[in-house]
Amino acid sequence: MEVEDLLQECLKAAEASRLNPVVSAAMRMDYSSSRDLLCAELAFLLQEAVEMKWPFVPEKWQYKKSVSFNDKTNLSDLISKHLTQLLVLLKTSIMAQEGPSAMAVVFLVDRFIYWRDESSQLLKIAKLLHHQHPDTPIAPQLVIRQARVYVNSGRLQKAEYILSSLINNSGTTGCWVYHTDSDRVLIQAVSVQVRGVILQKLGLWLQAAELIWASLVGFYSLPQPDKKGIGTSLGLLANIMVSMNDGDFHTFRTNPVIDMKSLLGNTSHRLLSAAHAAKMAVVCGQYTPLYVLTNATSQGTCLLSYCFSLECPPSQRSSLLKQAREAFATGLLTKAEGDVVTSQQELHTFLKAAYSITVTHKWLGAPVEVVATASRACQKALTHFYDYCHAGPPEKELLCTKIMRLVGQVKRLLCVDPFPESDKGSFIPDSYRNVKDSSVDFTLEVFSKLMQRFKKHHESLCRATARGCKQTEDETNGAELCLTALGTTLETLHTESEAEVDEPQQRSSDSSYEHTPPGWDLCPTLESSDPLSSSWQRLSVSSSGSPRSGSCSSGHGIKMCNQRCVTTDCDDGRSESVLGPNDKKQTEQRHDSGVGSNVGPCHATSSSSSSGDFEKFEMVQAETEILDTEEEWQAGVGVMQKPSGAEGAVHSLSQIALQTSSSSLAGSFSSQSLLGKIAADGNAPMCTKSLPSHQNKPGWGRISESLDSDGSFFIMETDDSEDSPSDLNCTKNQRRVGALSEPQHQKEHNICPNFEIEPIKPAADNSSARSNPELRAVTETRTDDSFEVLELSPDGHQLTAVTSAETSARPQRKSPLCYTCLNPSRSAPVPPDEQFLLSQRDYRALLAGVCHQCLLKRLHSDEAKVKLNREKTAHNALHLKFSKATDLWTAKETCVYIGKSMNMKGSQREAIWVNFLHQEERLSSYVGKDYLKPRGIQVYLMDVERQMTAQHYVTEFNKSLYEKDVMAQIFFIPSEALLILNGDEIVGCLTVEPYMLGNFVKLTNNTRKKDKTFQATEYGLAFGHFTYLFSGGQEVVVDLQGWVTANGKGLTYLTDPQIHSTRIPKGPANFAASGLRLFLEEQHGPECNDICQLLSLPPVA
Repeated sequence: MEVEDLLQECLKAAEASRLNPVVSAAMRMDYSSSRDLLCAELAFLLQEAVEMKWPFVPEKWQYKKSVSFNDKTNLSDLISKHLTQLLVLLKTSIMAQEGPSAMAVVFLVDRFIYWRDESSQLLKIAKLLHHQHPDTPIAPQLVIRQARVYVNSGRLQKAEYILSSLINNSGTTGCWVYHTDSDRVLIQAVSVQVRGVILQKLGLWLQAAELIWASLVGFYSLPQPDKKGIGTSLGLLANIMVSMNDGDFHTFRTNPVIDMKSLLGNTSHRLLSAAHAAKMAVVCGQYTPLYVLTNATSQGTCLLSYCFSLECPPSQRSSLLKQAREAFATGLLTKAEGDVVTSQQELHTFLKAAYSITVTHKWLGAPVEVVATASRACQKALTHFYDYCHAGPPEKELLCTKIMRLVGQVKRLLCVDPFPESDKGSFIPDSYRNVKDSSVDFTLEVFSKLMQRFKKHHESLCRATARGCKQTEDETNGAELCLTALGTTLETLHTESEAEVDEPQQRSSDSSYEHTPPGWDLCPTLESSDPLSSSWQRLSVSSSGSPRSGSCSSGHGIKMCNQRCVTTDCDDGRSESVLGPNDKKQTEQRHDSGVGSNVGPCHATSSSSSSGDFEKFEMVQAETEILDTEEEWQAGVGVMQKPSGAEGAVHSLSQIALQTSSSSLAGSFSSQSLLGKIAADGNAPMCTKSLPSHQNKPGWGRISESLDSDGSFFIMETDDSEDSPSDLNCTKNQRRVGALSEPQHQKEHNICPNFEIEPIKPAADNSSARSNPELRAVTETRTDDSFEVLELSPDGHQLTAVTSAETSARPQRKSPLCYTCLNPSRSAPVPPDEQFLLSQRDYRALLAGVCHQCLLKRLHSDEAKVKLNREKTAHNALHLKFSKATDLWTAKETCVYIGKSMNMKGSQREAIWVNFLHQEERLSSYVGKDYLKPRGIQVYLMDVERQMTAQHYVTEFNKSLYEKDVMAQIFFIPSEALLILNGDEIVGCLTVEPYMLGNFVKLTNNTRKKDKTFQATEYGLAFGHFTYLFSGGQEVVVDLQGWVTANGKGLTYLTDPQIHSTRIPKGPANFAASGLRLFLEEQHGPECNDICQLLSLPPVA
């Protein structure tokens, strides 16, 4: 019988046993018989699990310094051989009411079931057993497994609360009994490790690295160091260091609390340190194929990235590429032809290794035909993988076979041959055996001191979400507190006063409004108030925790928001009742019918209500999205001039020269908090900056309908506009390119076999700037007009450029970190019809890193636009990440599968399921956002830049909260870009971000509205106040929307913000000075709220 069928039978038995707990003699006989059938080794493990001998089921080699031949086996091998027996025992234990035995079986099979992507079923069984046998201990491994599943499914708040409770309470969970204090340390170390994964997913690299380091100290400080834990943390640290910027790495490396030198040696370069950490991780887990595959692939990725960095000596590049190839080959050789793979995580990593070794061979000069064939095999395998992630059990086995057959084809094409085995049972070549164990002095005392640094955060989360267990009625501070009692639901707040908004709130008590989107599998609602049940009761997830494609209605929103705070291009203060008949009819149609299955009434649900009544909280789609034209991308760049005449040709990345000062915030940011800046310099611009005089005049703006408006929304035109777009006669001359047809496997003519053809300019001049963030600040003084002011037509074309005398006289600024700035080219400009055709130098520049302005200059076009026409196709792509701290875009070559639509459309964009090989979390789902109409690539890039700017600001805001012992934290989930390729031509673009599951709400819009129903709105307004001061009175982040907790405490995750800025030209969403005034005088108001006062923010008036 299939594993999935057995698990389903166990689940049914648990449900039946709860309703009818009578045990017959036959049931007891079946239980005794199934237990007697276990082999001696399994019977011994089961008894140890019942006796709570260990909080995690250990591997034989995990805690041994000297490993014998018999130790070179894995628990998964034993479990897989006897899995059917164990699941039969689980079923009979449930029916015989043998709670300890049943929970012990769940404990033993947990890790193997997780690798088979069936954890959600097993955790449902564990929860039902807890209901039936509340006094039976639940292993900490299972509790942490629930947190991992929450992370994978996008419920980050719930995962955070579980982990914080374990950390804060020294691993205490229910009635589990620890035999030694070191077991508690182990639980804390693993919990901190998983928290690091969450912050990694959020793009907070420095904070994630600090948590992973703390976990390393914990694993090393055990009486027998945990090699499995150490290897996992080293691999995570390597991935984090690849993504973090050099400034964060310098801060991390020089932190006196972190002794990197003792563990990773004297290597000072971020990517080489990452490669060494990954190689150490490979050695630590050398007896488990999945660990070797995962960490060897990470090592190869680090080396491949370093090959293209500015610091890599050209003479070493070929040698390093060969080392990267060896690493990828080591991972691919962990499975032979015909070996069974049952893990989504393992399949994804095999594909990543196969594609990465293909890219490595390309740069080593392999024949173009061989590389193209291997690349196509990877694309086909990724298509099968996407289907695998959404398939049922019968189809998965067949798809897995197809995937591994294609991986085998890549191995044969690229001559990935087995290496000689000098250590039977190990999966690493002899070249890895020169990695010696580091001599580190990590003690329990050191670990305890590190944990104290995070104490305030974890304590506050526990206080914010504490709730007693319904089974035992324990108080929150009881020693026997059941962890499942944590209040982690995202329920709707009731308010006693009317929300201070301009529009009436529409609430409905009619139960018919409850909307369950297609594709959701509703499990029977249980009577328990257990908040851990909410994901089981409401969402069908894959076993690893990733949501299935149909389950998105209450998840990632495209401007799905509270009706009170509709984002607009203007706001004249009228309520819906003022709309004309046609307008109102259209609004009602949008609200009632929606677009697809996910627009329409949605309600937040509270799983804490034992009566089963759900709080109704009506959600509607925003009437408009901000971006209606291509003007918006201009809001972030002050140097883009439309070519004219002989200057009309597009330049390659290496030809671009910066014309004005950068709009980067790097000069404004430092590691100091806002309060430190104020204290250090009472005359700092952020404290004394006054608004332009025209902002204080009455009649500062006017409202008019958009030229192409249907009357459903308006555009605000400020008095400082140059010319009205209606007075301009512009002829659209646009060329649409990149409509995706079946990918053409054209010859990749730009890849030269001789990798050393064009050495990169030595980076000696900027190495100190990379290692020391203090040297990155812009030397010239910034002013409001340190950019060219662009005047735009309604369709986004540039009409004129107004440059101040001061700006024109200012010297040009070149980024010391940008490949293009450091390596200008004198070759002929790129013809306009080949603008999106990437040359070898373009690849080199993007892989090394280019500044924001250079990238926009290279890819900006008023005529050429892109639009994805096809779904369910795989393509080569460039994965672009942006760092606001360094103002740098860095690319990786990857493969992406464009999935089907999530049936979530705004007025401008739609959401698409996306899977790509270099995504930060292999088991998490990612959302791609594409415009409904063709757009210039610059529009997508500006979307990412804006969100990462907001993330940069909020990181500093969180520091100020932390200094004042306020533990509420706001996060902007990271946004990245994918340039979709056909051969070497860019034919499409998407912005991508991690999928978040929960109730999507809107706190503020981009004008004056705010929803005070949520306590998080107070923090949002204080954050806007903070950004205004922190930017010297030049910017404010608005349009706050995302996922919040009911009481406003704890964690808030936001997406798709807007920024009003006077540093850059106005656009449809950037109202510039008028937007600042709207926020200061109306949305925030003249009086500060409690959060502003607590942070001692100077008044905005």
